[in-house]
Amino acid sequence: MKSLMALLRNTITHKKLIQDGDRIAVGLSGGKDSMVLLHALNSFKTYGIVDFDLCAITINPGFDGFDAQPLRAYCSQLDIPFYEEITQIYEVVFNVRNEKNPCALCAKMRRGALVDVMKRKGYKTLALGHHNDDALATFLMNLTHTGRLKTMPYHTHLEINGIDVIRPMLEITENQIIGYGHKHFVPVEKSKCPIDKLTHREEMNDLMKTMFKSTPKARESMNRALKNKDQFELWFDLDTE
Repeated sequence: MKSLMALLRNTITHKKLIQDGDRIAVGLSGGKDSMVLLHALNSFKTYGIVDFDLCAITINPGFDGFDAQPLRAYCSQLDIPFYEEITQIYEVVFNVRNEKNPCALCAKMRRGALVDVMKRKGYKTLALGHHNDDALATFLMNLTHTGRLKTMPYHTHLEINGIDVIRPMLEITENQIIGYGHKHFVPVEKSKCPIDKLTHREEMNDLMKTMFKSTPKARESMNRALKNKDQFELWFDLDTE
């Protein structure tokens, strides 16, 4: 099995996610995914394959007990610029709107806050820590909840604000991220979200664990299916005849 850094390097290179002169902001939540992404991208810089600037942006949503100081300290240790944006996301999502399914609105507001900071600081690319398990869970959620065959893209250009969103870890599994974090002593902050581990996505994660245990090649097959666009197009063609 390839190492996390080898997979990251191959994804960035083959998908052309980072170019010379890019100014990249990592959306840093404090969870293992974004913290490992920050460390890995900082290590990738040392390879000299591409020359880019890197910073970290943390959106403080106003959750009880949320403290960005450990993230600030870790960025200082890595010599990476760190910015914290204090928001009222929790108040709006949980109290004002009282959302029954708050994740979508919370994600939208967090993304908007990230873009606002990026514009002020002159960064044009947002790097997110989504990994292969996230991509497969998103596919299953779209399939079962919305009837769409869709998952996370490696790269998206947001025309409305000129920001590029990249996901360099989509070929990397959650277990690889955990292993990398332990190996390099990457600190992780426990989520302060009041519905952490109580979402539909968590249900899909549990389903996938069962699938991967009973069918060891399920991950490989699902990833191959997601990359087979001709297969999807043929199915749609047959359905419309």
